[in-house]
Amino acid sequence: MADTTLTWLGHAAFRVDTADGKRVYIDPFLHGNPKCPENELEPERADIVAVTHGHGDHVGDTVDIAKKHGSTVVALVELAGWLGKQGVPEDKLLAPNKGGTVSADGATFTLVNAFHSGSAPDGSYGGEPSGIVVGVDGKTIYFAGDTCVFGDMQLIGRIYQPDVAVIPIGDHYTMGPREASVAIELLGVKRVVPCHWGTFGLLTGTPDQLDVPAGVTVEHMEPGGSITV
Repeated sequence: MADTTLTWLGHAAFRVDTADGKRVYIDPFLHGNPKCPENELEPERADIVAVTHGHGDHVGDTVDIAKKHGSTVVALVELAGWLGKQGVPEDKLLAPNKGGTVSADGATFTLVNAFHSGSAPDGSYGGEPSGIVVGVDGKTIYFAGDTCVFGDMQLIGRIYQPDVAVIPIGDHYTMGPREASVAIELLGVKRVVPCHWGTFGLLTGTPDQLDVPAGVTVEHMEPGGSITV
């Protein structure tokens, strides 16, 4: 059986390729993302797109991808409504709220808390930001979204026991390495993928500034790089 892989596309954009060949995009900010590899700008296929919140650097190319590939789109209910108004077909939208789980193509998506500001790309209300816990091929990946550290990350770790946590570390718009180090400790996770760093000059946090507990692996990926989940 093929491996499940996680590929960083720069900023907070990721692609998950499942063991049975399904392709999932998380926060697909591709065009306009200075760190997205050129060969990743035009997805050749996309079965599912999941979005943590409505800011333009996370919604990104969601609408265009969904229209082109007929992708299922997972987003918080208010943001899903906005995406529907932009042309994503209603029957392709899965619109849970925090704590809710939906399934598509053998994968599960659970929305969890995140602390950040939020709006749709046009400034309209897009619901609260969220994190997303993705279950696929017997593995669990936690995408924290844009957030500061918060105590209930301990509950996310306890309930979902992620195999890999994708954590923003850039500072300024999200938590920086100091807060992210505490987030990793609260989650109790053993593998971490830093994101939301290095895209723009304001994002000064770097993976080598993380101070993590013994036994934790920090996957220092470059845009376009992949790991096996």
